[in-house]
Amino acid sequence: MSLSPHDVLVVGGAGVDTIVRVERLEVPPGDSLHVPPVYDYVAHTGNGVALGCHALGLATKFIDFLGDDPQGHAVLAAYAERGLDFSRLVSPHGTPRGINLVDAQGRRFSFYDSRHPADLRLPRSFYLPHLQRARHVHLSIVGHNRDMYEDVHRLGVTSSTDLHDWDGADPHHLTYALASDYVFLSAAALRGRLDAVLHRIVDEGRARLAVATDGAAGCHVLVRGEERTRHFPAVRPERPVVDTNGAGDAFVTAFLHALLEGRPLEDCVLAGSVSGAFACGSAGTHTEFIDLPGLRAACARAARAG
Repeated sequence: MSLSPHDVLVVGGAGVDTIVRVERLEVPPGDSLHVPPVYDYVAHTGNGVALGCHALGLATKFIDFLGDDPQGHAVLAAYAERGLDFSRLVSPHGTPRGINLVDAQGRRFSFYDSRHPADLRLPRSFYLPHLQRARHVHLSIVGHNRDMYEDVHRLGVTSSTDLHDWDGADPHHLTYALASDYVFLSAAALRGRLDAVLHRIVDEGRARLAVATDGAAGCHVLVRGEERTRHFPAVRPERPVVDTNGAGDAFVTAFLHALLEGRPLEDCVLAGSVSGAFACGSAGTHTEFIDLPGLRAACARAARAG
């Protein structure tokens, strides 16, 4: 009997975030500051994409390294509770962690510990059986999955990645940018260079399109074969913005869901924008995900309002 296929295979990006809520994203005078209660959340980019796809009803598989430590145990317990199909290899370096400062407007700044060494790789014997069952694969920019692209391309599996706040030059991100079919990134570090960076991704790589999200300014999309970058405005959030942690991952998941349904670009962008806005309405990292009925209803309301 053949095994059921995965709609989406997410590779890499599980960990734990500690959220510290502050008034402003700056170091105040003195050497201490009283803050609201500090909480840990199962998080990081692969976690957000995997759980977001799972919430939208996609058959999702998530694989990664994970430490045999309290943080790793928390990750496993969270996935068991949510019913997410997750397989891991134990990393002697422990579970990655991040410290995220979140200000009164919900903006965040993240300190990510990048504890996995640069030469760490997922063994081919571990990832290949999952990749062979995948309809689409999303590779987080964690490094230990970068050698998978040869098999991804050989098998003809479509791929995506999220470069986050790439500066357009860092060679680590460039590997993912040029090897993926659908590339997402933040415009945060690209002021004045956005068009040039999107064209580099599409013109020098294999990307069918590149999407730069830009917070309240919406997003910018360059499609292969088109000269001009298209701008799409943001949707109006339906609930107050309290925390932007995970908004980019939420955008990616809903965009991919619409893409895998064969929807036109405009529908993919709308779905991503609605999902990203929804994520900003809950405190913490990846604490709440929009489901498919909620996404369809919110997209219909946004389309009417637009």
